[in-house]
Amino acid sequence: MANQVIPHSLFSEFDVALFQAGRHFKLYEKFGSHELEVEGERGVYFAVWAPNAKSVSVTGNFNFWDKGSHPLNVRWDTSGIWEGFIPGIANGETYKYCIQTSSGEELEKGDPFAFRWEVAPKTASIVHSTWYEWNDGNWMKERIVKNRLDQPWSVYELHLGSWVRDPESPETLLNYREIAVQLVAYVKEMNFTHVEFMPLMEHPYYPSWGYQITGYFAASSRYGSAQDLMFLIDELHAAGIGVLLDWVPSHFPGDAHGLFRFDGTSLYEHEDPRKGFHPDWQSYIFNYGRNEVRSFLISNAFYWLDRFHIDGLRVDAVASMLYLDYSRNAGEWIPNEFGGNENLEAVHFLKEFNEAVYAHFPDVQTIAEESTSWPGVSKPTYAGGLGFGMKWMMGWMHDTLDYFKEDPINRKYHHDRITFATVYAFHENFMLPLSHDEVVYGKQPLIYKMPGDEWQKFANLRALYLFMYTFSGTKLLFMGGEFGQTSEWNVNQSLDWHLLEFMPHQGMKKFVADLNATYRQQPSLFQKAFDASGFEWIDAGDRENSVLVYWRKAFDSWDDTVIVINLTPVVREDFRIGLPYAGEWEVVLSSDDLHYFGSGICSQHVASEQLHWMNRAQSAQVDLPPLGGYILKRKQDRKETTPVKSAERVPV
Repeated sequence: MANQVIPHSLFSEFDVALFQAGRHFKLYEKFGSHELEVEGERGVYFAVWAPNAKSVSVTGNFNFWDKGSHPLNVRWDTSGIWEGFIPGIANGETYKYCIQTSSGEELEKGDPFAFRWEVAPKTASIVHSTWYEWNDGNWMKERIVKNRLDQPWSVYELHLGSWVRDPESPETLLNYREIAVQLVAYVKEMNFTHVEFMPLMEHPYYPSWGYQITGYFAASSRYGSAQDLMFLIDELHAAGIGVLLDWVPSHFPGDAHGLFRFDGTSLYEHEDPRKGFHPDWQSYIFNYGRNEVRSFLISNAFYWLDRFHIDGLRVDAVASMLYLDYSRNAGEWIPNEFGGNENLEAVHFLKEFNEAVYAHFPDVQTIAEESTSWPGVSKPTYAGGLGFGMKWMMGWMHDTLDYFKEDPINRKYHHDRITFATVYAFHENFMLPLSHDEVVYGKQPLIYKMPGDEWQKFANLRALYLFMYTFSGTKLLFMGGEFGQTSEWNVNQSLDWHLLEFMPHQGMKKFVADLNATYRQQPSLFQKAFDASGFEWIDAGDRENSVLVYWRKAFDSWDDTVIVINLTPVVREDFRIGLPYAGEWEVVLSSDDLHYFGSGICSQHVASEQLHWMNRAQSAQVDLPPLGGYILKRKQDRKETTPVKSAERVPV
């Protein structure tokens, strides 16, 4: 009968001790709602943390939302955990917690550990299982290699609800399973190595893009169930595509049914708004100094890596976590114990998070969106770093876009901007992002950031992508950029797929697909992505012609490539470039190919001469296309090569 609460616990004393010490990283196995059998009866066990509550009860359809009929029992160990088993109910049951605060206020809260929620704007939690029969065993065995830092990383970032919609029902969001067929085929066709989903956790406000989360342990019901999302991930893995997920441990919204003042007190957030309120996003900042909160957050990271086979977490808004004065004026923040602006509790949390993730999931990566010059973000914690695998290279992104926005006639005055990144490119393991943040809020789509007429805009953007993919670091491109989306990203509608009826957009799509394929096939472009020995300027100073010439190096020197890019609309015939080796060179990829809506100007045969040029003993004359360039590689019989000794390889 569903009219009683039977005392029962999934917590051992050790579980509680770990939780209170901030060291329990699988709380999703204990907290929340779990269907099981107790004393021969099937039912659901509930557990919730509310240490300052006077009482907690479960309300739902099963008891007609009677707030007093099913009270939970508080544990005797001062942990603040309320728990109990309710027989006669099962998966699919809708529920909330009714929490009576110490001041007598009555709150109705969703379950912080719920595996499923009602579809917004409804706000109740749903008893749900995360059981799924996975078919990605081969991928899981192989990803220890595929996710290494000396492997290619070309990431396609997307927002699931606005990537594609049914043209006959544009207001309707597609299900995870419905979108799987199209997405997997498309990402495979485009030769990306990974996809990165903007947050898929349950969030009440759709235009927040998923960054204002109430259900940290639930796949958003807007797109289906946990199993539906697992199916999508399974299909991506079957196609050899890794899956990254945006994760938001920086803040949460103040919705009444969410984490905010969960038991009538600032339980998950800081009490003092100078530390607990985020002025930019009107949201609340986690209290990283509270052990139970750190257990909650790291358990959440583990949940997605464990139950959903996620291959990496991109951690959002890390800079806002690291600085106590982030977006605050004088007097609006509290210095740390040493008088500085560093959030020492957040630093400790991020280090602990990375140490825990890499200890338990050594074949995944964590990636920081960190927009400042905080030192050692992607360095190991034992060396004083934060321990991330990679960090977004925001400086490269801003400098590069600012340079490409310039009319080519003025680029010679801004040449340092395009070359400056090599000054600091190897201070971190950098990922080069052209993300969603660059194509919203009046910033224009990438194609309209480019100067010139239609042909020049597309040529410029292809040249930008060529520079991006041949520069040091891993790559990330937001959806729509791969075919030259002409409108700003709108979360409420599909991408402009109809543009692919037109040659310039077809050419751009084909170029990005071939660029991805070339990137994956050329070891020089990824093997030493984070090592200064993998990149060398041949000529970084030709501001008058706005020409870049540089050398990318692989473990095996015969895999080395040379990149030449002309960033003006002037065709440069018989342009001499220095080369690192003697011999014949072939064009691996040209951004100006006719197939890509280019002009087709390209040197088909490049043979070096023993003529000193650009500080090189060898050089050659090439024809440089307007607003374009290409990748050169030596034509050699690999049987004659002498590989680089293994001891000289970059450890990963």
